[in-house]
Amino acid sequence: MKKNIAVIKGDGIGPEIIEEALKVLDKIAEKYGHSFDYTQLLMGGIAIDETGSPLPQETIDGCLSSDSVLLGAVGGPKWDKGKGSMRPEAGLLGIRGALKLFANIRPAKLLKPLSDACPLKRDITDKGLDLVIVRELIGGAYFGEKRTFIDEYGHKTAVDSMKYGDYEIERICRVAFDMARKRRNKVTSIDKANVLDSSRLWREIAHKVSAEYPDVDFSDMLVDNAAMQLVRDPSQFDVIVTENLFGDILSDEASMITGSLGMIPSASLGEGSPGLYEPIHGSAPDIAGQNKANPMAAVLSAAMMLRYSFDMREEADDIENAADKVLEEGFRTSDIMSEGMTLVSCSEMGDRIAAFI
Repeated sequence: MKKNIAVIKGDGIGPEIIEEALKVLDKIAEKYGHSFDYTQLLMGGIAIDETGSPLPQETIDGCLSSDSVLLGAVGGPKWDKGKGSMRPEAGLLGIRGALKLFANIRPAKLLKPLSDACPLKRDITDKGLDLVIVRELIGGAYFGEKRTFIDEYGHKTAVDSMKYGDYEIERICRVAFDMARKRRNKVTSIDKANVLDSSRLWREIAHKVSAEYPDVDFSDMLVDNAAMQLVRDPSQFDVIVTENLFGDILSDEASMITGSLGMIPSASLGEGSPGLYEPIHGSAPDIAGQNKANPMAAVLSAAMMLRYSFDMREEADDIENAADKVLEEGFRTSDIMSEGMTLVSCSEMGDRIAAFI
């Protein structure tokens, strides 16, 4: 099978971790007889430097004409003082909008070899931690009306609008319920319905959709309680569905209790458009170019790409099993290093995963 993959290495450690993901994909192609063609595109800080835009039109066109998109990370202190539309993160929001990627899928699973890296007590982790956060990606405060002005009293004031339509809520809820049917048949919808009108609409539509899935256990939870429950007893969750801002925060919390942000992949999906796959961590400019970064999240993002965009389930399993095997053998990058383990570089970790494949 031949597939065209748009590759955006981005900033900081992005180029390093994406190189290891491509190394693993090439090994999969060799083993299973596939052909992956890569188109290198610019986005983020490097795109600002080279083109004057965080998201050049060439990148949008290249992504739209591809079968899928693999992204490293964008951003860094070099570009932090630019205005909103000229910051690297504007490219990330822009590509999500251009590709109509409304569903962000972030799994959080505590792997047994990394149980010591989890900050939670053993009696909590012994219950298990294996959940998925389904986050609405192109609505809410991040995409609502924004304005900064001087109010009637002379105070500088900023406003961000959290706006949702019923159709936006309905389609993301369906993603969550369909995913739950492939897992443990449980959905928890997170909102702030005791305060926000947008959350009251969210809850109304979530209940409407849940009625169409009588086989799936469904419940609501306020976002502040959800943040607490994630560290008190994460085993109670299977699939969490929530809006953009809440999902951004909760998915980082869920990821950290697995041991390291460097381990968590993600998929951003739309209707009929190429999916975008990326690790959830940032560009880590403090270790960029030092061959220290953990490429696991990028590699596992590539596995999600094979699973969700290309329906290559066996190949995705192969990558995930190889990553597990490397950890079981005691190899660690510095972010997940513990006593008695063997420290390896970014490129060595990619080599070992490829070797197990």
